[in-house]
Amino acid sequence: MCGIWALFGSDECLSVQCLSAMKIAHRGPDAFRFENVNGFTNCCFGFHRLAVVDQLYGMQPIRVKKFPYLWLCYNGEIYNFKQLQKQFGFEYQTLVDGEVILHLYNRGGIEQTASMLDGVFAFILLDTANRKVFLARDTYGVRPLFKVLTDDGFLGVCSEAKGLINLKHSTSLCSKVEPFLPGHYEVLDLKPSGKVASVELVKFHSYKDEPLHAACDTVETLPSGSFDLETVKSNIRILFENAVRKRLMAHRRIGCLLSGGLDSSLVAAVLLKLMKEINVNYPLQTFAIGMENSPDLLAARKVAAHIGSEHHEVIFNSEEGIQAIEEVIFSLETYDITTVRASIGMYLVSKYIRKKTDSVVIFSGEGSDELTQGYIYFHKAPSPEEAAEESERLLKELYLFDVLRADRTTAAHGLELRVPFLDHRFTSYYLSLPAELRIPKNGIEKYLLRQSFEDSNLLPKEILWRPKEAFSDGIASVKKSWFSILQDYIDQQVDDLLLEKAAEKYPFNPPKTKESYYYRQTFEKHYPGRSNWLPHYWMPRWVKATDPSARTLKHYKSATQE
Repeated sequence: MCGIWALFGSDECLSVQCLSAMKIAHRGPDAFRFENVNGFTNCCFGFHRLAVVDQLYGMQPIRVKKFPYLWLCYNGEIYNFKQLQKQFGFEYQTLVDGEVILHLYNRGGIEQTASMLDGVFAFILLDTANRKVFLARDTYGVRPLFKVLTDDGFLGVCSEAKGLINLKHSTSLCSKVEPFLPGHYEVLDLKPSGKVASVELVKFHSYKDEPLHAACDTVETLPSGSFDLETVKSNIRILFENAVRKRLMAHRRIGCLLSGGLDSSLVAAVLLKLMKEINVNYPLQTFAIGMENSPDLLAARKVAAHIGSEHHEVIFNSEEGIQAIEEVIFSLETYDITTVRASIGMYLVSKYIRKKTDSVVIFSGEGSDELTQGYIYFHKAPSPEEAAEESERLLKELYLFDVLRADRTTAAHGLELRVPFLDHRFTSYYLSLPAELRIPKNGIEKYLLRQSFEDSNLLPKEILWRPKEAFSDGIASVKKSWFSILQDYIDQQVDDLLLEKAAEKYPFNPPKTKESYYYRQTFEKHYPGRSNWLPHYWMPRWVKATDPSARTLKHYKSATQE
């Protein structure tokens, strides 16, 4: 996890512009480099490094003797860089996994490069010989990327929007900073003036398709075309274990977030099993956060005892959570209600990890709810086909919600997040299964995933079959949920009259509640006029919900009242 920043065709002095690059210093606390591009005095790269692999040669932009005309700034991890080296006979100059991007590009161009990368990434690749700039981002947008391109060809690129909004330029940049779309690459011509012109934006991978890099994966070819239940369950276990195994690539200590829910518990259990197999010489640290006696703390304690991790509990009170709201919204760059709620706990636990431990590479369970239909409202889906479509929509928008939350809250404290549920191969296989296999069954969401691990003894049965809790709800007590605590506080902060006139003040995504108004007001304080970064609020479907919390849904109420 690093922070990348680049400018092409700047009219202003670069020494002034580079102050914007410092806005993302939290993403790379180990080192910083600012480098001009030879022959283009108004083009430059900025890089904040979190050293996870190759402590000696890992600084960026990466340049190698073989390709002196290529400059690479990337944030991410390429898990198959050794397999690609073996397959194509690449001669690496460093131990940096991202170096493979240069070799792939030289061998087959940008499309093959993006398609062959098994991992998470956002990169800027400059080819001065052919006067091209390339931008690319991984399938689910696990690694963030923002850009601004003016009509006169000035390009700014950054890991977070906050590194672009204060750039100086002769024309206004106000409305043009936008997220770069996941699963896409863009080709831009670099003019002699250092300015650029966009040539094409191409979608290189659809998550339903088996990725091109599957051909050189370490997992043997799976039985295809057979949807026999035992075969399916076996394939799910094989691919999930493989997803965790490939993410063990690190020279820094590995830890794992553990809420005690199914997803993070499965990740932690498989992770610990694999770390033992390769004789990692330190215990796995797991981290849970919650208020005193919250469901998540109690469940996580059970899981940690079962798997044998070195478990840490972070207990916070409502005052600490409320005090963190503004810095959380600043980090997130969004005002989405459920994202802000869920981010507070994750932000506070990340702060603890950074200050009190030496774990840096942090595993987490993001992506499972979207992929395996884990949200409680999936029980209300009119048909398996509509549930499958909703699952795909959620995956497509992950970069606006859960993936955004997970990246920003951990990156704010210089941690690197790894999310095995969003492994390309695992997700494409799961989405290839018949729709009726993937829906909730017997009143239980994620039924197929739970069933797949039922005989593995990885988790206690009560955890494997524990009903879904939203992270923002599970960290509080059952009697009073976190969203209720927030709403009680905010009720005193926002006047009724302000809410009545909310649609006039904020015509785009107008706030409907005081909580929503408070988040929006805080967002506008830091990012005025940029509400379009959030196209719409996250809300459950097929139910007449006015709040995104699972605890407001009838299914949750009936389950907890039984």
